[in-house]
Amino acid sequence: MRNIEFAVCSLSLVSPLFSTAQGVGKIVEDTRPNVVLIYADDLGFGDLECYGAKGVKTPNANKLAANGLRFTNAHSVASTSTPSRYSLLTGEYPWRKQGTDVAAGNAAMIITPEQYTVADVFKEAGYTTAAFGKWHLGLGAETGKQDWNGEISPALADIGFDYSYIMAATADRVPCVFIENGKVANYDPSAPINVSYRQNFEGEPTGRDNPELLYNLKHSHGHDMSIVNGIGRIGYMKGGGTALWKDENIADSITYKAVDFIKANGERPFFMYFATNDVHVPRFPHERFRGTSTMGLRGDAIKQFDWSVGEIVRALEEQGVLENTLIILTSDNGPVLDDGYADGAEELVGDHSPTGQLRGGKYSTFEGGTRVPFIVHWPARIKTPGVKDGLVSQIDFLDVMAGIAGVSGGKRLSPDGAPIEKNTWLGADDGGRPFAVEMAANHTLSLIMFGWKYIEPKGGPAMVPWGPKIETGYSTEPQLYKMAGGESDENNNVAAEYPTLVNGLKGELERIRNTRGYYIECR
Repeated sequence: MRNIEFAVCSLSLVSPLFSTAQGVGKIVEDTRPNVVLIYADDLGFGDLECYGAKGVKTPNANKLAANGLRFTNAHSVASTSTPSRYSLLTGEYPWRKQGTDVAAGNAAMIITPEQYTVADVFKEAGYTTAAFGKWHLGLGAETGKQDWNGEISPALADIGFDYSYIMAATADRVPCVFIENGKVANYDPSAPINVSYRQNFEGEPTGRDNPELLYNLKHSHGHDMSIVNGIGRIGYMKGGGTALWKDENIADSITYKAVDFIKANGERPFFMYFATNDVHVPRFPHERFRGTSTMGLRGDAIKQFDWSVGEIVRALEEQGVLENTLIILTSDNGPVLDDGYADGAEELVGDHSPTGQLRGGKYSTFEGGTRVPFIVHWPARIKTPGVKDGLVSQIDFLDVMAGIAGVSGGKRLSPDGAPIEKNTWLGADDGGRPFAVEMAANHTLSLIMFGWKYIEPKGGPAMVPWGPKIETGYSTEPQLYKMAGGESDENNNVAAEYPTLVNGLKGELERIRNTRGYYIECR
């Protein structure tokens, strides 16, 4: 063990290579809860009404927050989708594994069968497991060599999920079909599927060359390759026929499948990973949600997301299992307005702040990129609803769930998470974890610790270069921001004033980066 004193903040850190918390795992009672993770896409810290959103009503999320715990200092591991999802499901930081950057729709499966996942945790505990909606973590053994017309292997069954009904990547990437248990759902043999991220198929129109065919949404930057449902995509696709999704029906499709799963498993414990696409581009909600916000399609998509939340809660109520179901609602990263489609998101945002006045956004190393909504609802255990400001990181999801499912014995099961977090997540401990690491789109890392945030010098453009009007936070100089006492706007870099603190945080970040299983205990 090793002690480091930070003279400025008068704190010392003990940094063992591997640390376990005493007593963790005792919270499990004879009746284990069902667990439902509602994982939103590109939903910002300020995008729900219970987090201060303006211009859109989110009564279902509000109700979960009012009857549970609403966290104000919770973080995804990365400010983009694929790496944050990878870390959530495996408990491993994304920079430890090659290929965890934003994945193409025909990427090979990033989580491999030999890795231990959250789904494996619940399988080990005797739960039935399922995944719905956005996946974006690859399928099959080799990139670009999936058999979209047959069985895709490996798939989610190989990493712990009993049932899956997913999108291979996101709605803005081909293939635009649902994958059910490793096969294209509603497969149309008259329209065999071909996918490429290198070149188009002969005779197939594209958004770039055939803008007149973009009858639902036009692109603002990128997203000008294959056209599906009158919307340009990233990547090239041919075929699909009746298996092709309609964007306006995506939320209905995954929600109804999830509700059916709840109905079929009401008498045994289950874990459900419900990952929506609503707020991610292309935003094209069902017509019954159009005009339900003042922010155009993006606001209407948030309203659609809230509808899905309500449908899941209603199904749990009807099955009589809501009381003993742990629901966690959060997001994979921060928000973005113009992310490639001319949908009016920038023009119609009004006085709504998707980041809740935080600096940056999706892709960024600033707080707007990784601080996300985080609501925990479990009526059987959370008897005192409230707002919590303890530091939370999604890296701990696997170990927290292992403790709740009763399979950890108080020990860490993930490469990088910490089981001590469970008491914070359920409101028994207000302290939170001692540190959190965030990764920006260009792999710049930042470290939040003891009310400070250190951003490593790496360099790069000041603004996201391909279209979104978002500050990256990249710099060739170290950055240090005070995050305690309500100062979280990251506008006052005080690195020059506190060189000892900067050096200490720099050293801790390097040790975390380079040491698997590294954790810091406060003493």
